[in-house]
Amino acid sequence: MTLWGGRFESRPGRILWDYTRDDSDRRLLADDVEGSMAHVRMLGATGILDEAEQEALLDGLATVRDEAVTGVFVFSEDDEDVHSAVERRLFELAGDVAGKLHTARSRNDQVALDMRLYTRRSAGDRVRQLHAFALTLADLAESHLDSIVPSYTHLQQAQPTTLGHHLMAYAWMATRDAERFIDVGKRIDVSPLGANASAGTSLPIDPKQSARLLGMGATFENSLDAVGSRDHLAEYVFCCTQAMVNLSRLAEEVILWATHEFGRVRLGDDVTTGSSALPHKRNPDIAELVRARSARVAGNLASMVALQKGLPLSYNRDLQEDKRLVFEADDVLADSLVAMTELLTHSEFLPVEPSAETASLDLAEALVGRGVPFREAHGAVGRLVLGLEGEGRSLGEATFADLAGAHDSFVESDLDLIDPAASVARRQSPGGGSPESVHIQVADLRSLLADPPG
Repeated sequence: MTLWGGRFESRPGRILWDYTRDDSDRRLLADDVEGSMAHVRMLGATGILDEAEQEALLDGLATVRDEAVTGVFVFSEDDEDVHSAVERRLFELAGDVAGKLHTARSRNDQVALDMRLYTRRSAGDRVRQLHAFALTLADLAESHLDSIVPSYTHLQQAQPTTLGHHLMAYAWMATRDAERFIDVGKRIDVSPLGANASAGTSLPIDPKQSARLLGMGATFENSLDAVGSRDHLAEYVFCCTQAMVNLSRLAEEVILWATHEFGRVRLGDDVTTGSSALPHKRNPDIAELVRARSARVAGNLASMVALQKGLPLSYNRDLQEDKRLVFEADDVLADSLVAMTELLTHSEFLPVEPSAETASLDLAEALVGRGVPFREAHGAVGRLVLGLEGEGRSLGEATFADLAGAHDSFVESDLDLIDPAASVARRQSPGGGSPESVHIQVADLRSLLADPPG
């Protein structure tokens, strides 16, 4: 069934039909029915439909809604899209009155509404998932408050910190990812019903009532914009993309940590795979696929942006392609959050202590505390490390004579500073890697998510 055809003398050609049909919108079935029921109630309230017509349409739509919820709704190969499927089924249930369902409405504002309802709901789902993921990371961080590890810059050991501090960095990323979904939800929550095909209708509709019935926070300001714009969906895909990028960064670290060379995590048997040729292998497939699928979602974002480029107002069939891009990005993120949570909770972290050189900043700061300019202190410690390297010694093997030879402001007790664990314990700056700081971060994150923004 199509929702057009009166001005045509024959049915669509098979090539046209196959190329232009899009079954991906079938997941919008419940949203389409919800929007249609609100539209019918508005038509009844404004007198465009009489009471009997409204009741017949609502009864039929309620049946379709139940079929959608229970998964028994049957699509036909003759359904052009989800909208025509609903109307076709409504004709079967309610008869000719179904022909009034589309009064004062176009597929243009209808599909725009369906996608807003879908992404409004799915944004809430992603927020809940991201919050749960952040709490999982916080739990792991709390169990590693005292696990001393190196932090890295340029993939070189930098300062000593704790594994808990490292994991909390990703927890905070996840909360920001959730905040982005909350924020885009405000721009999604706008009803386009009443925009019609492009420029409204001569019938006495009430778009604000439709919006209220749908629990939406606002109505459109311009009908051309309402049916012809997809910036909110591009923004939604960006939210998915940034969350996947953050997951991919964590996945990459897990992949590195799981190597023999790093040896910092042992992945559980139920979250690893083997090799068809190499009997000893334990492969981090979940992490590798998260890394790969982040590229797919980033590609969807590029496509969403390019899709809108150069489109004249208002609706163009090009915009049919937005659904697949949104759905895939959303699905990949949802599945990846589940998989990464499983990976992390079925892995054993094996922290490796950092090199003594990571405490070099503590030596420099000891000089700064005695009035030495930082640049001078930095140079002195750098020369100390260089000299020790030349002799085949590490900073941990330095003597007081070595320190005194580097700068006359060093004292013998400064040798105690050359200890990564002591370095972490001395850390006082907020948000740093000391166990006390990480404990505060865990508590703050839990408090934030107990009463999340938005």
